Amino acid sequence: MTEWVLKAEGLSKGFTLHLQGGVCIPVLRDAGLVVKAGECVALSGPSGAGKSTLMRLLQGNYGADSGAILVRQADGGVADLATASPRAINALRRETIGHVSQFLRVIPRVPALEVVAAPLIARGMPREEALARAQALLRRLNLPDRLHGLPPATFSGGEQQRVNLARGFVADFPLMLLDEPTASLDAANREVVIALIAEAKARGAALVGIFHDLEVRERVADRVVEVAPLREAA
Repeated sequence: MTEWVLKAEGLSKGFTLHLQGGVCIPVLRDAGLVVKAGECVALSGPSGAGKSTLMRLLQGNYGADSGAILVRQADGGVADLATASPRAINALRRETIGHVSQFLRVIPRVPALEVVAAPLIARGMPREEALARAQALLRRLNLPDRLHGLPPATFSGGEQQRVNLARGFVADFPLMLLDEPTASLDAANREVVIALIAEAKARGAALVGIFHDLEVRERVADRVVEVAPLREAA
């Protein structure tokens, strides 16, 4: 039986609007999912249902009000992201959890090649080897060599997304979180992303994604998990 890599159980999350008299807006209640090695699970649901909130919980960007987010680490140990310390969360992001967001957020003036190589260097890979691997992936994603030494802040949306994808896929993370990974991409680069996802699954990675491109979702997802608005889930 294939081992699970991610198991989220009983997750609840709400937001308090302090400028609106402390009104609490519940977003998720008793949410959960299980993702196995070699499997891609797509999150689906209408806008505002909580898909992005769930993704941010799975990455440790948001703290859960209740529930557990169990992540199996490379050494076989299990960590609960919902109760982990900031140091433990950083370690999980370095070794276990890869992330492709909708928008590239990087330190200004850092070249694209350095941005992509950073996860490998953080793991201890020799700098030249990390840069070579980053360059190969950027070339595969059709980002011209002339842009590799420039800061991504100067790039178009599609070029920034390719840097974002290269950074997310460069380190062979056991768990990948993909938030609209093909947004802003042309058809050729969508095919590259589909191939990267297939290769990640083949090596045993677990993937969770939000795919607004339904054709891409149908080609990469093994299962679809519906995230229903609370008014419909009640």
